[in-house]
Amino acid sequence: MRVAIIGGGISGLYLAWKLSEKKHDITVFERKKEISNNACSGLFSQRILEFIPESSKLIQNRIDHVLLHFPKKTVKVKFSRDFFVMSHSELDRLVAGLAHRAGAKIILNSNISSVPKEYDRVIGCDGANSFVRKSLRLSEPKYRLGILGFLDNPCSENYVETWPCKNGFTPLEITGQKKKDKKNKSLTGFIWKIPRGKETEYGILANPREAKILLDEFLNKNKIILKRIESKIVPQGFIIPSDPLITLCGDAIGLTKSWSGGGVIWGLTAAGILLKAFPDFLKYKKAMRRFFIPKIILSKVAVKSVYFLGFKMPWFLLKKIRMESDFLVKKGKR
Repeated sequence: MRVAIIGGGISGLYLAWKLSEKKHDITVFERKKEISNNACSGLFSQRILEFIPESSKLIQNRIDHVLLHFPKKTVKVKFSRDFFVMSHSELDRLVAGLAHRAGAKIILNSNISSVPKEYDRVIGCDGANSFVRKSLRLSEPKYRLGILGFLDNPCSENYVETWPCKNGFTPLEITGQKKKDKKNKSLTGFIWKIPRGKETEYGILANPREAKILLDEFLNKNKIILKRIESKIVPQGFIIPSDPLITLCGDAIGLTKSWSGGGVIWGLTAAGILLKAFPDFLKYKKAMRRFFIPKIILSKVAVKSVYFLGFKMPWFLLKKIRMESDFLVKKGKR
């Protein structure tokens, strides 16, 4: 089949690679002039090796737990699988090379103005502001804003630190004016510190109206000056068309974890489901709903519960939690 993949991010490139291996005629349309993703922390669970074994050579550091610093209690979350720190841009370029060698055509600097019609199937992997999703007149996901930057300080600790934020306050509210972002108020946020080996990364994921203010306040308080600052909109949703010829994958669906905003493993998992169902896009949608909807509901309930307890009743929080790296909380102790 002739297949157009709109978007040269990790999900689109992975699909191009695997579909090309199955001898489909694949063309990837990427709007940027190069394959890159600098506005992502590049923190992936060990599952990344199941999808892309070659990525093992990109590992910069290993993470086995995270510390959640609530105002009156710190919780240690131990991962059932280690996380790897990698360069997201290098990972994307690695997969692009695999796709190219498998026979996929990757067209850079391609600003398409309409969904191509000369293909048997079209897959939208064009991110949070998906052109394909908008062209199908589908609903929009909720959005958070991710901002990150770096310190030159070497840091090879085996844990990540996070400081949960209470969302719902906007810049106008902080200055005394009342204006609420009702659509994104329910989304949780946090500031993070990630040891990347040769450098240290700080960042925030929060309501777009308040992310920069909260991060600046944290950085000023801790006398931290960041370099190479990047930002990116992170979607949260589950939006798949009921179209036999056009579908979506990855961030275009809004498929990111509610607790971290990470979308790579979830996106690759969705790509795996799509590969099994291909070329039946309606079967893909049904399989996606069956697999992801329970996990999305459970994760949202878990995150809201942890944030509520962390800020309102910290004495009820467990001191240690063991967590399945990409999906569920398992067990813990006080």
